[in-house]
Amino acid sequence: MGAPAGANRFWQLFRLPAGSTRWVLATPPDVATNGALILASRGGQALVTGIRPSLHLIYSPITATSDGGKTWTSSSPDPGLAGVPDALAAGPAGQLLALGTDGQANLSSHGGTGWTKLVTTGSLAATAAGRACGLQALTAAAYNPAGAPLLGGRCARPGVAGIFAYHNGAWQAAGPALPPPLAARTGQVLRLTGTGTGDVAVLQAGQGSGARVLAAWTADHGKHWTLSPPLPLAARHILSTALDSSGSIALTLTGRTAVAIAGPGTQWKSLPFLPSGRTVTLAFRPDGGLDALAADGSDMTSWQLDSRHARWTKVQALKVPIQYGSSS
Repeated sequence: MGAPAGANRFWQLFRLPAGSTRWVLATPPDVATNGALILASRGGQALVTGIRPSLHLIYSPITATSDGGKTWTSSSPDPGLAGVPDALAAGPAGQLLALGTDGQANLSSHGGTGWTKLVTTGSLAATAAGRACGLQALTAAAYNPAGAPLLGGRCARPGVAGIFAYHNGAWQAAGPALPPPLAARTGQVLRLTGTGTGDVAVLQAGQGSGARVLAAWTADHGKHWTLSPPLPLAARHILSTALDSSGSIALTLTGRTAVAIAGPGTQWKSLPFLPSGRTVTLAFRPDGGLDALAADGSDMTSWQLDSRHARWTKVQALKVPIQYGSSS
């Protein structure tokens, strides 16, 4: 939000209180958010945020809330979070896992008192699991329900989804094989996150106009995955993704288009054309419905999907106080 570009453009965090249809501003205070907010849920109202380096900020502040953003507590900053949506993950025991701009994955203990190296892209690529994938880059971090760190990546070898689990001091391949029609294409992990019952991934097979997107779900720590039907991107690009705790996924695409899938065994469905805005992203409500949040300058407008009539209904307009000049 804010200016179209430059030092006066800021990322904002909104939360939807239980039982409400109106979003509330909950951006962590006292730090410039030009670089992007990376979120990691600890369940309930507990949330950790990291802020990507930008402008003169060369590291990533880490802050946490236990009350839905009413109060925030600072933790040890990360050296610099990578530019991917899942660069930060929170484990069930309170630990944090972060991907850095240097291609390294770091761990922080429950108290957030510091960071230690877990693995680098190069060292993971040298393992048997990494060689089978032809690992080129790390693209996502998560935890499985048992508390094991998970990493997603981009593979050079075709037919492989690069998901790796850290177990008993070693890295193991934990991702699904791409389905036979896509077995000749290379794969990469776009999103990887844990839910209450397992893990969810968004995968891309191939590049360019022929790329396909698949959703993937596992409930047994990656031993078995359920894959969605491939979704052709058809020259469109993914702008943002939304995931909820039940495994539903929604994608915001170029051309004001969007698609969603409700979980294993369901199909991708096209959504009505998105409302206008400089940026528009989707968010799942607790009841499983979808909101579209449209940002333009200091205005955030919330639209609710009316599935029955296949349209978006405006439910809220919120004026956000932008602190112009605060990051200069």
